[in-house]
Amino acid sequence: MKVLSILGSTGSIGTATLDVVRHFPDRFQVVALAAGGNLELLARQVEEFQPRLVAVADEEKALTLAQRFPMLPVLAGEEGRLAVATYPQATTVVAALVGALGLPATYAAVQAGKELLLANKETLVVAGELIMAEARRRQCRIIPVDSEHNALFQALQVGPPGTARRLILTASGGPFRTTPLSELARVTPEQALAHPTWRMGAKISVDSATMMNKGLEIIEAHHLFGFPSEAIDVVVHPESRVHALVEYVDGTLMAQLSVNDMRFPILYALAYPERLASPFGTLDLVAVGSLHFEPPDEHRFPSLALARQALQAGGTAPAALNAANEVAVELFLAGRLPFLGIAELVRKVLEEEPAAPLASLEEALAADQRARARAREWGARLAL
Repeated sequence: MKVLSILGSTGSIGTATLDVVRHFPDRFQVVALAAGGNLELLARQVEEFQPRLVAVADEEKALTLAQRFPMLPVLAGEEGRLAVATYPQATTVVAALVGALGLPATYAAVQAGKELLLANKETLVVAGELIMAEARRRQCRIIPVDSEHNALFQALQVGPPGTARRLILTASGGPFRTTPLSELARVTPEQALAHPTWRMGAKISVDSATMMNKGLEIIEAHHLFGFPSEAIDVVVHPESRVHALVEYVDGTLMAQLSVNDMRFPILYALAYPERLASPFGTLDLVAVGSLHFEPPDEHRFPSLALARQALQAGGTAPAALNAANEVAVELFLAGRLPFLGIAELVRKVLEEEPAAPLASLEEALAADQRARARAREWGARLAL
């Protein structure tokens, strides 16, 4: 039985993970949960899964939850997230906190030698070199949970090590794949959140609309699988049924397909190296009918080039890219930045980020905070 700590239990990945656990109570046990401010949902999770430790965003929320569950240890803030990530009885940590918030706790889980199921791509974008080096030292297995990297992880199991030559990430193209360029300046947050094929949180939905999510995934794939940027391609695949492909040296392409449901990659990651019979349905290829692929329009989606630029620069540049994007998305969702201003703000911050190596978690976090401050300055200049 795998014993789980879940970072981000009330988010979309966290709730999907708990649904998988609900279907396999004899295979998975939950002992610790970390969440933000959705206390009602967290309380229901506590009642159902009976964790031994819970962490919430701040002291006030911790006090409220502790009054409801007086026998349950409830911690707050960074201290709480770190405690959940390193809970001694947990064998496996599901890292599903959104954004750079999850970095210290994820790093702590690796330092503690936990098996890491990684759904937070920003963690590897900000400090991938550090985390992967620590994972190798601790012999800590990292299994990606996001659908594209989970698909790559599966497809890479097919051939002997060293025989894959290219990774191919698929992108839906988001809600603006065919929107006339002249109309992009006027799109609203509501339109950006209307993803055509996936149900996701607000931040990742906007990242899909700008295709920054694919840019971040290029950086993540580089760290997870050791492929250079030029060996990681992106193709637009509107149906979102093929989640990624691996090309081997003999020209064979191995693709991973499934229903658009995050419970599929979560179940695979939780069960690995086994495969469990899924209760979540299967993909009907006849119903799908046809699959389409096209190259990404980098004029429409400049975030792809920005991400490759940050990866090539290395050091603290990816941390600056991620931080600037998080601030830009926040401003856009608040109605304070135009849609096209997201990439422009990120570009401005990247231009100002000094080339600096990354030697510690503290340096990664400092670069993150430095970029956020500059992003807010640029946000004020580019504001609606």
